[in-house]
Amino acid sequence: MIQLSDRLLSMEESATIAMAKKSRELKAQGKDIISLSLGEPDFFTPDFIKDAAKKALDDNYTMYTPVAGYDDLRESISQKFLRDNNLRYAKDQIVVSTGAKQSIANVILSLVNPGDEVIVPAPYWVSYIEIVKVAEGIPVVINAGIEKDFKITGDDLEKAITPRTKMLVFSTPCNPTGSVYTKEELADLARILKKYPHIIALSDEIYEHINFGGKHESLAQFDEIYEQVVTVNGVSKAWAMTGWRLGYIGAPKLIAQACDKMQGQFTSATCSITQKATVSAMHADPSVLKDMIAAFKKRRDLVLSLLEEIPGIRTNNPGGAFYVFPNCSAFFGKRFENQVISNSEQLCMFLLEQGQVALVSGEAFGDSNCFRISYAASEETLTKALKRIKEALSKLV
Repeated sequence: MIQLSDRLLSMEESATIAMAKKSRELKAQGKDIISLSLGEPDFFTPDFIKDAAKKALDDNYTMYTPVAGYDDLRESISQKFLRDNNLRYAKDQIVVSTGAKQSIANVILSLVNPGDEVIVPAPYWVSYIEIVKVAEGIPVVINAGIEKDFKITGDDLEKAITPRTKMLVFSTPCNPTGSVYTKEELADLARILKKYPHIIALSDEIYEHINFGGKHESLAQFDEIYEQVVTVNGVSKAWAMTGWRLGYIGAPKLIAQACDKMQGQFTSATCSITQKATVSAMHADPSVLKDMIAAFKKRRDLVLSLLEEIPGIRTNNPGGAFYVFPNCSAFFGKRFENQVISNSEQLCMFLLEQGQVALVSGEAFGDSNCFRISYAASEETLTKALKRIKEALSKLV
C-alpha cells in the first residue's frame, strides 16, 4: 500500500488552481461558466519580448545556464532595481527562478527551521502558508480586515513577534486584496524590523507595475533594514508572461547564495529562452505598460461600481494588482431552498452553481468573510459576471 508523506498530506491544494480546474471541467460539460478565479492577465506578451525569444532560439541559446541565471539577465535585473526602485543589488545578489513562487520557496526553505515562526499578514496569497508548512515552520497570521484596508501596522507586527520569529512574508500590491502599502506605512514596518535584526522580511512585489496610485514603494529602500529584506519580483503579471515562468529575488548576498544552492538541487535554472526574452523586458521603460495599466484601472472602477449595486457587499478601494476582495459576510446565515450559507466557501459554490461564475473563497487567503474577484478579463465579461452574481445573491433570503 502506497503511503504518502505527512508533508504532502498536511498541504492544502492551491484554491485558485483548484477553482480554475473545476471551471474548466464544467465548461467541458457544456456549462457557460465565467471564471474570475485565476490571477492571469488577459493580455498577450509584448511583441518585442517574443522577438527576443525568437532571436534566442535562432542564436541557439538552448543549453544549460548558470543556476542563478545568465549574467546579462542578472545585470539587467540589477539595473531595473536601481532604475525603478532605487535599490542597489549587485549581480551576485540576484537569483532567477522558475517563477516568483519558486523564488519564495527558495528563500523560505533556505531560512526556516522546524518550529521557526513566520509572520504572515492576512489576507495573504494562498501559497505563503503552505510553503512555510513544507519548511516545517509555524505560520503566525495577523488578521487585517477591510476596515484597515487589509494592511498591518508596525504595532500589529511587533505584537506578533516572539523569540521564535524568523521571517515576515507579505505582498504589496497585495494578492488577493489589491491593497498597496505607502512609503509611510512601510517605514512603520521598518521601524519595528530594525529592532529585531534577526528577522528577515520577504517583500513580494510581483504586482509592482500594476499600481494605480503613483510610484511603487519597496521595503528594502530603508537603509537601516536593507540587509533584512528579500525583494521578490518577476515577469508574469505586468509583462503578461505567466506561461514563461520567471521570477527573481534581490537579497543579501548570503541569502542569494543559499537560494542558488537550494535551487541547484531542485530545478537548476529556468528556461534559457525565457531568460533571454526577459532581458528585453528588464531593459524596457515601464511606460510601455501604461495602456495595460489604464485598462486594469478602468476594469477595477467598473467592478467596484457594479458591486456597489449589490446590497450587503462591502469593498475597499484597491490601489493595485487586478483583484477586488469584497466582504460578503452579510449573506452568511441566509438560505436558498434547503441550503444555508455559512461561509464564503459555501457562498462561492452557490455562485458557481446558481450564477455560473467561478470565484475563490476568502478562506484560502486567510479571511473567511470575503471572496476574491480577479478582473483580468474584458469589461464585457466582467459586466456579465457581476450581473449574474447580483441575480444569484438576490435569491438568498
